[in-house]
Amino acid sequence: MGRKVTVATCALNQWALDFEGNFQRILKSIQIAKAKGARYRLGPELEIWPVMHRNVRYNCRVIFLNRKILLIRPKMALANEGNYRELRWFTPWSRSRQTEEYVLPRMLQDLTKQKTVPFGDVVLATRDTCIGSEVCEELWTPRSPHIDMGLDGVEIITNASGSHHVLRKAHTRVDLVTMATSKNGGIYLLANQKGCDGDRLYYDGCAMIAMNGSIFAQGTQFSLDDVEVLTATLDLEDVRSYRAEISSRNLEASRVSPYPRVNVDFALSVSEDLLEPVSEPVEWTYHSPEEEISLGPACWLWDFLRRSKQAGFFLPLSGGVDSAASACIVYSMCCLVCEAVKSGNQQVLGDIQSLVNENSYTPQDPRELCGRLLTTCYMASENSSQETHSRATELAQQIGSYHISLSIDTAVKAVLGIFSLVTGKFPRFSAHGGSSRENLALQNVQARIRMVLAYLFAQLSLWSRGIQGGLLVLGSANVDESLLGYLTKYDCSSADINPIGGISKTDLRAFVQFCAECIQLPALQTILSAPATAELEPLANGQVSQTDEEDMGMTYSELSVFGRLRKVAKAGPYSMFCKLLNMWKDSCTPRQVAEKVKQFFSKYSMNRHKMTTLTPAYHAESYSPDDNRFDLRPFLYNTAWPWQFRHIDDQVLQLERKEQQGPKDCV
Repeated sequence: MGRKVTVATCALNQWALDFEGNFQRILKSIQIAKAKGARYRLGPELEIWPVMHRNVRYNCRVIFLNRKILLIRPKMALANEGNYRELRWFTPWSRSRQTEEYVLPRMLQDLTKQKTVPFGDVVLATRDTCIGSEVCEELWTPRSPHIDMGLDGVEIITNASGSHHVLRKAHTRVDLVTMATSKNGGIYLLANQKGCDGDRLYYDGCAMIAMNGSIFAQGTQFSLDDVEVLTATLDLEDVRSYRAEISSRNLEASRVSPYPRVNVDFALSVSEDLLEPVSEPVEWTYHSPEEEISLGPACWLWDFLRRSKQAGFFLPLSGGVDSAASACIVYSMCCLVCEAVKSGNQQVLGDIQSLVNENSYTPQDPRELCGRLLTTCYMASENSSQETHSRATELAQQIGSYHISLSIDTAVKAVLGIFSLVTGKFPRFSAHGGSSRENLALQNVQARIRMVLAYLFAQLSLWSRGIQGGLLVLGSANVDESLLGYLTKYDCSSADINPIGGISKTDLRAFVQFCAECIQLPALQTILSAPATAELEPLANGQVSQTDEEDMGMTYSELSVFGRLRKVAKAGPYSMFCKLLNMWKDSCTPRQVAEKVKQFFSKYSMNRHKMTTLTPAYHAESYSPDDNRFDLRPFLYNTAWPWQFRHIDDQVLQLERKEQQGPKDCV
């Protein structure tokens, strides 16, 4: 009797409500799996449909064999925090190791010749092995189903996942899968969704097959391929030998409550062939964070572009790091498209021909393609420096974008003229004797004029050149600026989508450095060496007089720390102060820490209302300040934080008195 099994797992770019497209991708993956000799094929979460059982909607795995439904296994642990609100749509199955009979709809009864099928927490027993199912979140729970399934003799665990990309998350995902099989033995298949499902999340594929703590097949983490199928040939005897040597596991197994089994007259293994090769373990290859930024948002932009049927992107290019990073991501997307076409991807070729409205077009040069898909625009004002203008122009030339330079001064003066005509007042910058209110209003009107012009040019710039279609406006506010609210509401940070809105300034600078070195864009070096500035206040002798960090009153690296403590560690003002006392004890006094924390929370709470209008952004950080569809906390706080700040001040006084008293003598 054979013991070698060939199994397949998939990464599919499924799209909500795209029934025909989803069906074709599923069918293609089945055909590829069969051609590779697989006897079992696993797809991602919700690749087809949810299931209604007794008027309750469940997220389910439906397992088929030869036109028959073997079982329906509902998801038992729903993701209901952070990015996910599964309880809006589904109910978890809470009856462990229990099943019911599910009455099939009549159309399926006619197709499968079955009236009912098993529904519930059940496993499959074939002639040669036993197969159990997990669904996405269940792998991440403290007591995952695979633990008890493995103890009960289930040798193959399959996980249909819909896991989104976050920077550095691949390590956690791989660790969970390998740990699932290293302690308990067994084979683990992980399938995953890939691509952008019309939202701010990007599902990064990264399917894998593991056995006994080792990886045997690694899927591509970022790819423009809509269908990817991994296979591995593994020996069930390796699982049995591995388990037999773990006495602690076997003691647990002898006491486990058994799972109900659906017996299937089918074998995954075929007749024994001693010469049939089995798969060898592979070393997992991880992308650096800079590579992840280069690839993930680029794939996300590609899906947005081809599915929205727009003709490209419009990006206000300021000559600073943030907009330069957005431009580099678009250029990276163009590189990926050219590589995919060169490798024979007909889907990508057809999509790009449709976007440029040219059926004979075959992209070969990323710079040439970037000139078709990306329009960049430097929007100068009387407060802009020649240095930023030169940096923006030079970068546009190096990536090949269609570049425009214009002045917004006429529009700004027209808007201020209306205000002056109505009120008889004309605001002045602080440098010219104006108040802080006047100064801020004059900065904001410039930023908002840029947003209006960006949308005007996005709609009509291609028309003016005799080209069909419109452009998606790209934003370029990073995660730290959004967190603090260091942006103008409805300014040029307002856009259709934002590829860097979930990425920290620290990571963005590392990414831009990576592009300068690896993609050979020397203009980025001068951008990196320049101080970050909004250039909304008057120049001083032709030089920039305003910097971002000075305006914010804190550094970008400090902002990243505040962001993670605020959202990931759930820290309020007082608990954040306590944590930072130790973290920053070598660089800040308690009073300095207190002032930084109070300044952060004052500005953060003062600007919370801006979260309601944030541009949908690629979600790349766990502390991303998402718009209020996902960040469900209030956006109106008491900005004085009286109780919290008072207790911080009390602690500072106590610590300072203790420091003045010095160490006590010991007896």
